[in-house]
Amino acid sequence: MEKRIGVIGIVISDRLEAANKVNDILADYGDIIVGRMGLPYDDRGLNIISLIVDGTNDEIGALAGKAGNIDGVKVKSMLTT
Repeated sequence: MEKRIGVIGIVISDRLEAANKVNDILADYGDIIVGRMGLPYDDRGLNIISLIVDGTNDEIGALAGKAGNIDGVKVKSMLTT
């Protein structure tokens, strides 16, 4: 399968419940993660993670889908060629 480069944005609104679960998923997909930046956004009570990924559609979709199924987590992804 063809690999693609993408950006995944993860917004965590319930850090205590969701952060460890999100980090476990990111560790499982560490081989497709090229870069990661995480920032607390205290003014809004959120934590934001942005990822640069390089993988197949299935791999990137699985990462985004698993993270997005966690309560208190929202995920959006964008793929390029």
